[in-house]
Amino acid sequence: MARPPRRAVGAALPRLVALLGLVAVLAACTVGPSQRPPVAVRGENVPVAPGSPTPTDVPELPDPEPQEASIPFFECTEDTLVTLVDPLPADRQLQVDCGELTVPADPDQPSLGAVTLGVVRVGEAGAPADRPPLLVLGDSTREPSTRHAAILAGQVDPALLRHYTLVGLDRRGAGEDILHCAPEDARSALVDADAASTSEADLAALLERARAVVQECNLTLDGGLASYRTAATAADVELLRAALGVQRLSAIGVGDGAAALAMWARSAPRSVGRLILDGPPHPTQDEPDLTDSRAAAAEAALGAFGVSCSARPDCPLGADPRATIAGLLAQLQRRPLLATDGSRLTAGATVTALLAGLGEPRHWPALAAALAAANAGDPVPMLTILAPLTGPRGLFDGMLATSCNDTQRRLAPGEIGEVAQRWTVAYPTFGSTFALRLLACAPWPTGRAEPLAGQAEAAPPILVIGTAADPRGALDGSRRTADSLATARFVSWQGAGTGAYPRTPCISGLVDAMLLDGVVPDSGTLCPP
Repeated sequence: MARPPRRAVGAALPRLVALLGLVAVLAACTVGPSQRPPVAVRGENVPVAPGSPTPTDVPELPDPEPQEASIPFFECTEDTLVTLVDPLPADRQLQVDCGELTVPADPDQPSLGAVTLGVVRVGEAGAPADRPPLLVLGDSTREPSTRHAAILAGQVDPALLRHYTLVGLDRRGAGEDILHCAPEDARSALVDADAASTSEADLAALLERARAVVQECNLTLDGGLASYRTAATAADVELLRAALGVQRLSAIGVGDGAAALAMWARSAPRSVGRLILDGPPHPTQDEPDLTDSRAAAAEAALGAFGVSCSARPDCPLGADPRATIAGLLAQLQRRPLLATDGSRLTAGATVTALLAGLGEPRHWPALAAALAAANAGDPVPMLTILAPLTGPRGLFDGMLATSCNDTQRRLAPGEIGEVAQRWTVAYPTFGSTFALRLLACAPWPTGRAEPLAGQAEAAPPILVIGTAADPRGALDGSRRTADSLATARFVSWQGAGTGAYPRTPCISGLVDAMLLDGVVPDSGTLCPP
């Protein structure tokens, strides 16, 4: 189905309280470099680490401002919460308000008209409408940001909801502006490609499928395909800030949502409030180095998943989950599994679903069960995991467009074949899939150059978080983002998943202390030690 046409259209706490809050938070962490390699095998409920380093003086953060939104919100609590997979905890009652934000279809080409993005406000039921906003901007490979805001509202400390209303802004290509333009057979070919698809003839056939995607999407979008990029989202954030009626906007971004917020901070540093960048990718790396680092991070996440599963007595993947998964993929390369509705589970589709599942450790038991079911001949659970990406109104087209538009370099099929051979050895589970994703971008129009526009020197302190085994990006990429921002503080977590907050007490304590008390952690903080 083609995508529908685009529519035109408090006061600061006393210093003593802040310092005491920092002491309590840093009791969960250590400060300074660690000589240990990042081993991503720790779960979300790791015990708080001992130790109480003395806090240092930090620059003052701006106070959160009451919002005076010009967006005409309407109450949509039931319709939003019914879409959540996990039930809300019993200790909170939420209210969700829905609205829309009209933005230029392409900030660099005003003649292309306008598009509509979904916006939600999620807060305590009965909370005042002017409660300060905290923007939530998710990764393009995950659920739309409007849903991500509702999920986060069920996970954060209730104290955060007593101070802020979470605001979710859908990324371009997701939610109300869903991008679903690729021919179904071409999309399936890109998803199903695996390690057996790297011969010269296979690459040529796959390139033709990739060209079909670009041609059909260009026709559907009437030349607006290039607007699905992270830099455009950064411009959307500034328009949202104005629509919420605040001079400085506090925000949390995850993955390439964090990259968009970093761009926003560079372009509008005096609009930045209390800003958390959770797992941003390397700010300047291009292909194939960017995908190389992501393949390594995905293998690390798979290692953490395997350790987590095998540590349980009921692990359905046996004593060596990685070997079980490797055997399943080899079996699916020879013979895909057919569901009763005619759907096929291929090796490539399994890797795509695996990548999606590794980003959310809370659902790892279900992922392990789905892999075990496929190993026993039942493809349905894995196809269910894959459906939000490739099914009707799935995220695949939008995430492909964002990924291709965010990079400059296009590799020729011969180069990709060589890369695939190297990566299949270096990254046995994900190497070939990541290499073939480069081929999916090969016929894409060259991405626009988005040079780093300064270091956001006028912004208040910014917290940047990196995760040791984030399947969406390497820890070093997040560290490089922190290095590129003048006021950044870098914190790392030796855990796994896309987005560290609020998975672990140490990270949650640091983030909440910054958002609630205005206390900024020291760079080099390590969670857990």
